Amino acid sequence: MTCGRASLTRCKNGLKTGKAVEPNLVQFKKGVLEPCVLALLSQADSYGYDIASRLSDAIEMGEGTIYPLMRRMQKDGLVSTYFVESSSGPPRKYYSLTEKGRESLHAQRMAWTTFTQAVSAILDAAPTSDIADEPSSSPAGTRSPSALTVRKTTRNT
Repeated sequence: MTCGRASLTRCKNGLKTGKAVEPNLVQFKKGVLEPCVLALLSQADSYGYDIASRLSDAIEMGEGTIYPLMRRMQKDGLVSTYFVESSSGPPRKYYSLTEKGRESLHAQRMAWTTFTQAVSAILDAAPTSDIADEPSSSPAGTRSPSALTVRKTTRNT
């Protein structure tokens, strides 16, 4: 099963893609790329193609996206590099997480947890299509207040 632009498909990672959803997924992926790379490098040093392959397997991120990020992360001092001889071609450039990179990963993990919990609270409070199809105890055409309902009172002056 493939996850393409033309049809709505459930991917191996559980995400649904399709014309209406895919632009959001692209933005989601861009937003999590750096912490994902930092997390992979916290497990072990790695070279660019390996990082790209692992990201592609996990979140279907293209190989070309990773190299500009790796250069920026190196410039920012989050990763350092070294070369290792390869039996199948030129030496490979390996990336290693620096102490600054570890601190950044920790901060981004904390921010991610806080952010995803807040988003989940909002999304979980919203009715889903399954729930919306069920009969409601509210009068026809009205919605019962939820934790996210804001009521504005007006005064006649």
